[in-house]
Amino acid sequence: MTAIARRTRVVEASALSGEGAETGFDALLASPEPAIVRGLAEAWPLVRLGKESPGAAIDYLATFAGPSQVVGYTGAPSIDGRFFYNATLDGFNFARERTGLADYLERIRTHLDDPEAPSLYLGSTDIVAYLPGFGNDNPMPFTSATLRAHEPMASIWVGNRTIASAHWDMSNNIAVCAAGRRRFTLFPPNQAANLYPGPIEPTPGGQIVSMVDFDAPDLDRHPGFRDAVAAAQVAELGPGDVLIYPALWWHQVEALDPFNVLVNYWWNDAQPFMDNPMTTLLHAMLSLRNRPLAEKQGWKALFDYYVFGPAELARAHLPPHAQGPLGEPDDREARRLRAQILQRISR
Repeated sequence: MTAIARRTRVVEASALSGEGAETGFDALLASPEPAIVRGLAEAWPLVRLGKESPGAAIDYLATFAGPSQVVGYTGAPSIDGRFFYNATLDGFNFARERTGLADYLERIRTHLDDPEAPSLYLGSTDIVAYLPGFGNDNPMPFTSATLRAHEPMASIWVGNRTIASAHWDMSNNIAVCAAGRRRFTLFPPNQAANLYPGPIEPTPGGQIVSMVDFDAPDLDRHPGFRDAVAAAQVAELGPGDVLIYPALWWHQVEALDPFNVLVNYWWNDAQPFMDNPMTTLLHAMLSLRNRPLAEKQGWKALFDYYVFGPAELARAHLPPHAQGPLGEPDDREARRLRAQILQRISR
């Protein structure tokens, strides 16, 4: 891949301590750009043990293994850690299986020194449900008013040398590199076309992924990738480092060592009654995408007015009693509007 010159902004953890710490973290969470906080989670027991040895970290994680089975991903050594589609795009180049967490950790341990190790990956596993007690020992590494108002969901990712192809998430992300090293390659949302998104479904891990192989990009087939690279930035993380980045940013994630653990916290500052925007996108494909261009441009203008412009613009000239769904949203109005939508599409 063409070298990416831009590096993600780094903030030292020591600069976010003391009386103004919460304000500093809230500013990072509100930023439209990613940032690394170096060494923020160094006090975690998992971080300390991971620096000691992979085996010590594996032993520690196994103490939190509950009775519920997790989903593990296994690929042949030939995939070089890149969990992706097969050559014909009608399946994947890896297998999924339900397994006990302790058993899967032992499988990873068996291949720590194996130069021909299979690709092993445990992705997006809910910590509260599957590793009870882990969060008490290894808590969110900072406090903020934003996160108290919008409680995040904690997940863990465990594996050997793996690559999660570039994708986007609907939530903001706080990613803690807890063991091993991670490399994030990040792209702003406006680079979607230059990343050549793959099928909407099925997907390798639940999210739409870029079809570009970053290690060997086919620039004849994907010429826009040059522009994506020009807009990209790279975040290199070691144990204890924390990366904060906004929702909808594309990110490829590479785990670089024989044993790697990432803990992430997803959060949104949207109200709980708001619907998933992906539902809106899918319905727009059904209702708008194949209309005549002039008509689509007209609808784009209406969406800009009612949705993407300032919320006050479409209601400022109306008295409150006449604003209806244009007014300040609440749970009651959301339920009424949802019922109206369901009535219209149920035909």
